[in-house]
Amino acid sequence: MEFNFNEGLKSVIEQMVGKSDTANSYGSGDLDVYATPAMTALMENAAKNGIKKELPVGYTTVGIEISVKHIKPTPVGVKVRAEAILEKAEGKKLTFKVEAFDDMGKIGEGTHIRYVVKAEEFIKKIVR
Repeated sequence: MEFNFNEGLKSVIEQMVGKSDTANSYGSGDLDVYATPAMTALMENAAKNGIKKELPVGYTTVGIEISVKHIKPTPVGVKVRAEAILEKAEGKKLTFKVEAFDDMGKIGEGTHIRYVVKAEEFIKKIVR
């Protein structure tokens, strides 16, 4: 199947930072600030959700690579926002620019690659 995704497609997702989103809760650090793994997941979610409506029935995307910098701490109780922009579409390979922000400005940035897969066929590849 051939895919034609529009480069420049943008998706935004927001959430409030809760106690369960902290580095201390994730085990990725010792402080009660927004965890890098939580920020990364929000960025991936923005990319996944942005492309989802463009996929044929039975298809989804899977994340295969992410490279991010967490550049500023965010405390509990603050709203964070992740933005994903489809920068390059090469058949099934989709490359996104991802950024995260809180009320004070940018807190993270990077790139994320997702691949289009047929959901049923992908699940059948799982070795048990």
